[in-house]
Amino acid sequence: MSRPLTLRSADAGDMTWIHELRHRVYAEELGQHAPNSEGRLVDGLDGDNVYLVAARGADRVGFVSVTPPWAGRYGLDKYLTRAELPLLDEADVFEVRLLTVEPQARTGAAGALLMYAALRWIASRGGRRVVAMGRSDLVDMYRAAGLRPVGRTVRSGAVDFEVLTAEVTELSRCAAGQHAATLTRLAVCVDWRLDAPFASGPDGCEHGGASFTAIGADFRTLERRHEVITADVLDAWFPPAPGAHAVLTEDAGWVARTSPPTGAEGLLAELAAVRGLPAETLTAGSGSSDLIFRAFGRWLTPSSRVLLMDPGYGEYAHVTERVIGCRVDRLRLRREDGWRIDPVRLAAVVADGSYDLVVVVNPNNPTGRHAPAAELAAVIAAAPARTRWWIDEAYLGYVGPAESLASFAARDPRVVVCTSMSKTYALSGVRAAYLVAEPGTAAELRRWTPPWAVSLPAQLAAVAALRDPAYYAGRLQRTHELRARLAAHLAAVDASVTVEESVANFVTLTLPPGGPSAAALVAECRPHGVYLRDLSPLSSAYEGRTVRVAVRDTGENARIVDAYRAALDALRTRVGTLSTIGAAR
Repeated sequence: MSRPLTLRSADAGDMTWIHELRHRVYAEELGQHAPNSEGRLVDGLDGDNVYLVAARGADRVGFVSVTPPWAGRYGLDKYLTRAELPLLDEADVFEVRLLTVEPQARTGAAGALLMYAALRWIASRGGRRVVAMGRSDLVDMYRAAGLRPVGRTVRSGAVDFEVLTAEVTELSRCAAGQHAATLTRLAVCVDWRLDAPFASGPDGCEHGGASFTAIGADFRTLERRHEVITADVLDAWFPPAPGAHAVLTEDAGWVARTSPPTGAEGLLAELAAVRGLPAETLTAGSGSSDLIFRAFGRWLTPSSRVLLMDPGYGEYAHVTERVIGCRVDRLRLRREDGWRIDPVRLAAVVADGSYDLVVVVNPNNPTGRHAPAAELAAVIAAAPARTRWWIDEAYLGYVGPAESLASFAARDPRVVVCTSMSKTYALSGVRAAYLVAEPGTAAELRRWTPPWAVSLPAQLAAVAALRDPAYYAGRLQRTHELRARLAAHLAAVDASVTVEESVANFVTLTLPPGGPSAAALVAECRPHGVYLRDLSPLSSAYEGRTVRVAVRDTGENARIVDAYRAALDALRTRVGTLSTIGAAR
């Protein structure tokens, strides 16, 4: 029985072989480069490339190179200017290069698996487009994988190459569709050692489901909830208000069997009173995702143009790009600017009126930054009348009601404010949310709301929660204290890791360039029962290095810090096998 094919990241010990194989193939075999006396071809991008290797035991059989956008340059820059190939200036382009297989292994699966490994690695780092140079004589092979020529041919030595590109979502769909049977067959005989999952996903929209999988999605082992730290999802660490707890438990049988008010009329009336808004400006939903799908499905078509902040909450990219198929642009938020939404940049981008919808999550998840309401209102007020604005205020409770744009939305037909009651009211399990819009927009969405969209438990708990503001004020203040303490304890573990507090109920950890990936850290924490969120699939801006940690109570936060410390220690001891060549640059 043949040994399984191992797919892994290259380490320092692979580089001599990579350089020698490149010389044998591209200099001696193909004539792309002139042979040299050293018998090695070294690439100027070696310090920025990521190399993925296929091997059988100790025998290496092939490799492929990926150049990430944060390298700041591509191999194609040697052949074409950015004016000739403007797609290289897009934010999330990854270049796949140098697919190279030993001659004796070319009839096997190594080449196809290396191409697939590159796709999975790119998707796990937030890549949205792939670009490659493919030998002209092999262009049919690349077409079969989903890549398409852009109409540019370049010549290097004696070899002609086609410039090829594809969206990552299209390549993933192709792999999961026409190549699904092949991948299923190969999965059982591949030793997959990459930190990207073999199967398609995540796409930045998995909502922290890994921790509930550990508890047991079949609900047969719910006692595991006492062992698992669910710091990968931003549920509140505290219980709902005593009144909400009481109304759910005093007569649970009646609550479970009784149909609720059809349109959540009592909940809407309570919201109107507490928020000081006309009831006719409100629409209720079973969580913010319910409202997002309902509203966007009514307003948008594949011809619509949408602007998202990047990084941003993955649900919006999922709905607009993958469900509706809109044309989606992104306003890249910059790490060097503290992930701040620059109102001048935003105003300039929307000024021509080309966008049907602009989505702003404020405070932003996952960056944890808040844009002052006055700044945002000024940008919206000056924006073209045809552009609708969706403001997601799920985490606004951590900042304060004075920063809400709800009253603005109640009178401006261009603006909708969506608010989840999951996070600050500790009601994630019952699912309750609402949006605020001018009466005509709100009425249209209520017409498209099915009866009993919000369950009776959700309506009862939400109303009780709204009636106890003092309880939540205390819990939110305590959250700020716990967050500061958690951030300090995490920062004390390793000074090379950047720890940043959000304004909400989480902190972020950014690992240093050249170290282990965010995915590796998340995986290493799981045996300790601690589940963190790798932010890499959300945006290439994170460079595969940033992890989000939800704030829990004092005891659970201590477990998070202990697991994090143990994970870093374990990763350091395996640095020779875990570190990739330039993987986190």
